[in-house]
Amino acid sequence: MATVTTTDGTEIFYKDWGAGQPVVFSHGWPLSGDAWAGQMVFMASNGFRAIAHDRRGHGRSSQPSEGNDMDTYADDLAQVIEHLDLHDVILVGHSTGGGEVTRYMGRHGTGRVAKAVLLGAIPPLMLKTDANPEGLPIEVFDGLRADLLRGPSEFYRQLAEPFYGANRPGSEVSQGQKDDFWRMSMMAGLKGAYECIAQFSETDFTQDLHQIEVPVLVAHGDDDQIVPFADAAPKTADLLKNADLKVYPGQPHGLTGAHEQEFNADLLAFARA
Repeated sequence: MATVTTTDGTEIFYKDWGAGQPVVFSHGWPLSGDAWAGQMVFMASNGFRAIAHDRRGHGRSSQPSEGNDMDTYADDLAQVIEHLDLHDVILVGHSTGGGEVTRYMGRHGTGRVAKAVLLGAIPPLMLKTDANPEGLPIEVFDGLRADLLRGPSEFYRQLAEPFYGANRPGSEVSQGQKDDFWRMSMMAGLKGAYECIAQFSETDFTQDLHQIEVPVLVAHGDDDQIVPFADAAPKTADLLKNADLKVYPGQPHGLTGAHEQEFNADLLAFARA
């Protein structure tokens, strides 16, 4: 397996397909780089180099006790990019991966970055605070932690339903897709998955967004039951210097069916622009 060993000894697994301008994908919680497989094949088939890593504590990467925090996730991404000596990179992050991409640019700059895509992403801040009254209350995330510890397998099985909008009338999400969500989720270490909940819910990316000057496509389904649209994408686009907001009416958090095909076309058009 292709891995990068970070400065703290953690092995980060990655896949590297195709040739051309690099597109680096960061996945959502609690999945792995496999969540981007369709986009990787699509972009590699269209003249790009597609790279996706598994976040520490997830997938095939190491499951360290320490470092399950957003700054370290961003540092791990930086070490993958530096190890492969990537330049003119298009960063693509979904959900928690959107936070990782945003923190990377805020923490490490955009010297190696040409543009970025944030899909259903967690910035600016998911948690309800005095400064963010539209956010979700801490009890929501405490509930996630309790349900995860009560039984990861059943928790992930149930989470797949709102993730893909499979609980909506008329949904055509296949059982196989939900099973694959469960498969990827069960590869995550329990400690890393548990600690990541605080990272995706309580991290404030406002200052990171202010620092980003490269073009950013902010894409979000407005029926997202995981990262509510109104408190995420519009606010993110407002905080960025150079953003294009794309709203997918009636679409869920996860990519599926026609939603996935539309996003693929938007991603390719943005990458080529």
